[in-house]
Amino acid sequence: MLNQIKKSLILSGHKTSVALEEDFWTALDSIAKNKNTSVDSIIQKIDKYERKGSLASALRVFILNFFIEMKK
Repeated sequence: MLNQIKKSLILSGHKTSVALEEDFWTALDSIAKNKNTSVDSIIQKIDKYERKGSLASALRVFILNFFIEMKK
């Protein structure tokens, strides 16, 4: 995909990677700062508790829902 950035990480003890557009990585950084945690920690929690499809899709939905909730 165009303009996607692939990052490697370890989930459940296995090395994997996920590709997201730069804007989504920026949003995850912002969310992590807001929650006083790391991007890796957020991704691990999403993978363990909220993932129903691909990890990239789960991350995009998480980011969308986070900002929707902030607007309320």
